[in-house]
Amino acid sequence: MKISLVHISNFKLDGGAMFGVIPKVLWEKRYPSDENNLVDFSLRSIIIDNGSNVVLVDTGYGDKQSEKFFSHTHMSGGDGLIGGIKKTGYQPEDITDVFLTHLHADHAGGALKRGSAKDSFELTFPAANIWVSRRQWDWACKSNVREAGAYPKENILPLENSGRLKFVEEEGELFKGFSVKIVNGHTPGQMLPLVDYLDTKFLYTADLMPTVAHIPLLWNMSYDIDQLATIDEKQKILKEVLDNNYFLFFQHDIQTECCTLKDTPKGIREDKLFDFSEFNDY
Repeated sequence: MKISLVHISNFKLDGGAMFGVIPKVLWEKRYPSDENNLVDFSLRSIIIDNGSNVVLVDTGYGDKQSEKFFSHTHMSGGDGLIGGIKKTGYQPEDITDVFLTHLHADHAGGALKRGSAKDSFELTFPAANIWVSRRQWDWACKSNVREAGAYPKENILPLENSGRLKFVEEEGELFKGFSVKIVNGHTPGQMLPLVDYLDTKFLYTADLMPTVAHIPLLWNMSYDIDQLATIDEKQKILKEVLDNNYFLFFQHDIQTECCTLKDTPKGIREDKLFDFSEFNDY
């Protein structure tokens, strides 16, 4: 199993939105904000090569949206989606599967790019199947007032017409060494990869726990559709990770890529913090 990290970019989000009911005086100790209350986060994807499948997990925003759209994301740094993939030694044509944890724009936008014809779109990875949970797809297609801005139509409809869309209906192994957990608190049908690595596994936390600071059960995002479901899902998953000596891989934490867990009187918390490349040291 070969795992490669793709640092697409950094971006900014409102600190209050990212930490919900947690007071700023607490979260800002860990994630400082600027004068506009914006906090830096990462867009970090991974490529999982099991010898049969080359799977890209999430694609960032992509670059097909308008200048106005990107004025709100404050993108900076990183290698870009294609640049980051090439930096790992792969080409876009090498990707056999694109696995989208969910269809929010910062996770799924890069799966499509502008086509040669006006107002047309095409797959960024032409040889790849696109995997989405059935529940998330149905939810995104019907849209809702709360999440409407997270599902631009140009990210959704062209996928349906691509002939490459594949649905995940339930939890379990999807590829060799790559299993899926489905959670619904952040948005219905979000999928989390649980990946074999060396003699253990790691959980790609996506937006269930976007940063280390979101490990405590009550530290959740205002973006979550069902806060109580998020709490319940985190409690169960954190216990499984701790009990089995897995580790967590964070998609959005600009400071920390991975951590192990420990039990404390206040509940399960992070233990060792490290970059993915340093895993063998821990």
